[in-house]
Amino acid sequence: MSAERDDIGSLDWRGEGTAGDLLIRGAHGFDPLTGLDRECDIVVRGGRIAEIAEAGAGEAPEGGEEIDASGLHAFPAFFDPHVHLRTPGQEYREDIESGSRAAAAGGFCGIVAMANTDPVVDDPAILSALRERAESEAVVPTGFVATVTKGMAGRELTEMAALREAGAVGFSDDGLPITDAGVMRRALQYQHLVGGTILLHEEDPALTGDGVMGEGAVSAALGLAGVPDTSESTMIARDGALCLYEDARAHVQHLSARTSVEAVAAAKQAGAKLTAELTPHHLVLTDEEVRSLDARFKMNPPLRTEDDRRALIEALRSGVVDCIGTDHAPHAPHEKEIPFEAANMGVTGLETAFAALYTELVLPGVVDLALIVERMGAGAAVFDLEPSRIEVGAEADVALVDLDAEWEAGADGWESRSVNSCFAGRRLRSRPVVTIVAGTVAYRRREFTMKVAG
Repeated sequence: MSAERDDIGSLDWRGEGTAGDLLIRGAHGFDPLTGLDRECDIVVRGGRIAEIAEAGAGEAPEGGEEIDASGLHAFPAFFDPHVHLRTPGQEYREDIESGSRAAAAGGFCGIVAMANTDPVVDDPAILSALRERAESEAVVPTGFVATVTKGMAGRELTEMAALREAGAVGFSDDGLPITDAGVMRRALQYQHLVGGTILLHEEDPALTGDGVMGEGAVSAALGLAGVPDTSESTMIARDGALCLYEDARAHVQHLSARTSVEAVAAAKQAGAKLTAELTPHHLVLTDEEVRSLDARFKMNPPLRTEDDRRALIEALRSGVVDCIGTDHAPHAPHEKEIPFEAANMGVTGLETAFAALYTELVLPGVVDLALIVERMGAGAAVFDLEPSRIEVGAEADVALVDLDAEWEAGADGWESRSVNSCFAGRRLRSRPVVTIVAGTVAYRRREFTMKVAG
């Protein structure tokens, strides 16, 4: 997942240049992309997989670490195309170090941070400063998008070419939609010239109004203003048509509704270069959770009905949706532990993503493990990066996961600076215990020990 520092759209982290040597002994290697599904030893030299040997037959590199991974699954480490690190300006919620540490704890070997910070990332100087900070602070490779419009005001385009040259991996006004179709068209025209996907927060403010949850029977019962699904789906249909007309690329973030799935499917069928993502919370939860009036279940887009959730799962199976992203959105307690209507929208998700999906979808047999593992790495392709693979010659980006682990989310704290997880207090099955990036251990559970080969 690593790239040279001066490359356009590269990812930055403090581990760059420290590629390691190690032996992962006795893991159950599982990679849907390469077909690996067996007990094995994985030998890593110079940050790359040098050998996949029979279990017990691998030889540890001199001076390298040896990991006893018996009982663990070795997956290609995950990639999150959609996180909020809150740097610059909102570090009381999260920062590059804490957010990327949370990513490593969740089994991720790469993340991309959104630009709705304070100030927003609409200037090459801001972007360059972020990349420099990531080089000294990021625990896993971290990319940054720049905004599409200046100040995220939705009117005037940023200097997209200059931002791209400064290292922007893409462009997004995430948090706000681009409501002006003319501005959106010009943005796609520039994207076609400079490269880098445009990531879309699809929402029509005129339809959203003052909504605080999904519109439907639950919102009516609670007396809360609802957000109709057409607020999202009509904007997707518009931008799909514009992508097709301009032969440009775009990526739809956090789908929440059946109508949105249908809009993405129609755009793709017509030939639009459109990709899309789903979040774990939209795949697992519904608007029934909001009956608690707990603001941990307040996010944008909102949770919707069971019918919508089932449509999202089917879109994951069918390939209409390309990847899973967490939309990790940290908030401080004073922004969430208040009445539902007044609370900020957004939930954290990096540390629970795999476990929530494994517990609620894989164990009950709703989807296969292979699908979840593949789609949790597929977000790399949104930024023209290769997803992680467990094969000889590949960079050694590996998540070691205990599928039998049972834990209460949040009971032993979080790596993230914020605690606004919609899965807090839930009993979950499976947990990443070691995350390896370019052959270097980026994270290990506190109780997990390793040894150095002689």
